[in-house]
Amino acid sequence: MNIIIKQIELMQRIDRLIRMKATGPPILLAHRLGISRTKLYRMIRIMKDLNAPVEYDETIQSYVYEEEVGLIFGFYTNELRISKIQAIT
Repeated sequence: MNIIIKQIELMQRIDRLIRMKATGPPILLAHRLGISRTKLYRMIRIMKDLNAPVEYDETIQSYVYEEEVGLIFGFYTNELRISKIQAIT
């Protein structure tokens, strides 16, 4: 179970950096996250498999989202409205 939680936390960290357009080149991002470049590419691939529109922008040397997206992991009740979900992201 810890493996899944650690991967989700890593994905959330990557997501935050992408939103800030502050990932830097892959080798620096991997170093910053304390993972190998291979693991970084694997996580980006997983994010893409989950429909994240992630691309690398050579101009600003950062991963970016081609369109605005949200990332939510976890469970919530039907009573939780969209506005509350947006506040979480």
